[in-house]
Amino acid sequence: MSQHRTLLALLLAGALCSVAQAQDTPPANARLQRQEIAHGDPSRWYVADASASAQRKNLRKEITAALQEAIIGCKKAGAGERTQCLRDARATYQHDMANLEQIREENNSLQ
Repeated sequence: MSQHRTLLALLLAGALCSVAQAQDTPPANARLQRQEIAHGDPSRWYVADASASAQRKNLRKEITAALQEAIIGCKKAGAGERTQCLRDARATYQHDMANLEQIREENNSLQ
């Protein structure tokens, strides 16, 4: 019975370590984040993009940034999961880019 508890404790500790490691922010990034938070939100966040082309440009930028973040997350995954994770990330990117106009219209309907 104690072997089972020991094994369970080791598995739990390993899982907690991997979760903690996944949430690590490099010190340089953490410093920049604290500086940005201290300055508050940029005013441009509260000014709507006036033209459809500006909205499309912003959406392309956001979709590309989401892909980059997903790729970083996929690289942290195990080798067995990484390939599928990258496929899913690219598929989401392609889907969002193909439906850019629909996303833009939905965003406008929310305002």
